[in-house]
Amino acid sequence: MTKVFIDGSAGTTGLRIEERLSSRSDISLIKLSDEVRKDLEARRQAIHEAEIVFLCLPDPAAIEAVELAQGSKARIIDTSTAHRTAQGWTYGMAELAGQRQRIAEADRVANPGCHASGFIALVAPLVEAGLLSRDAALSCFSLTGYSGGGKKMIAEYEDAHRNPLLEGPRQYALTQQHKHLKEMSKLSGLELAPVFCPIVADFYSGMEVTVPLFAKDIKGSAEDIRSLYRSYYADGLIRPTDDTDPDGMLSSAAYSGRDDMQVGVYGNDDRILLVSRFDNLGKGASGAAIQNMNIMLGVDETTGLNV
Repeated sequence: MTKVFIDGSAGTTGLRIEERLSSRSDISLIKLSDEVRKDLEARRQAIHEAEIVFLCLPDPAAIEAVELAQGSKARIIDTSTAHRTAQGWTYGMAELAGQRQRIAEADRVANPGCHASGFIALVAPLVEAGLLSRDAALSCFSLTGYSGGGKKMIAEYEDAHRNPLLEGPRQYALTQQHKHLKEMSKLSGLELAPVFCPIVADFYSGMEVTVPLFAKDIKGSAEDIRSLYRSYYADGLIRPTDDTDPDGMLSSAAYSGRDDMQVGVYGNDDRILLVSRFDNLGKGASGAAIQNMNIMLGVDETTGLNV
């Protein structure tokens, strides 16, 4: 039985991981009481006792936790932004070429960001195959449920006397300095960060990431992209399909509660839409973290996941 500690289990991502792991017979969860869950020595002891440690913390606290782990044998999966492009850390997106084996052998895995997961899944295979140039100037808009903002935002949206402006979708990161941009460009193989427009709306969870392209932007056709997705994503939790919802639309809530992802190609021969749909708390956070743990432990990567 594998001993697992979730540092930051009271947060949205940590709670979902604990929920997914609590029913597994192969996992023994190390838990700290509310009184000591922020105590450095208590955290250090839990980390050193564990074989797998999930860090579900703000960046500074995640960096602190890695320091607490010095001298331990714990293998760490960090869900924060702190180490996603850091040297010595393996990016935890198993579906990227060669990445599953790297994750299996890694002691330090950086879990992908939610928006970043959808963008990288759409763009990285195209750059790698030469269908899209590394110097491509891309744009991206992404719809997300409010749970992506954590407990504070959840409380704001679920408050009976909430601000009326929350009734409508809200665009944020208007300075083009979103914390996911570094990994979005680096892991996609791009020289330029995309123009990125994230939008939070009045639904709990779900995500829809769209990258629009003109035909002149790619060295091939929309059908070439579809074919590439089918071969590139033959294994794993990213599923190529151009299906729509029954009404012919694409709801960003369609994958709420799930731990897999859909990637599809829409539009026409002149204007193409690359779209990924998933749960910001699933394949965009907790589900991906558990998938990475499963790979590190050598068990079926879908174990304990809703796919």
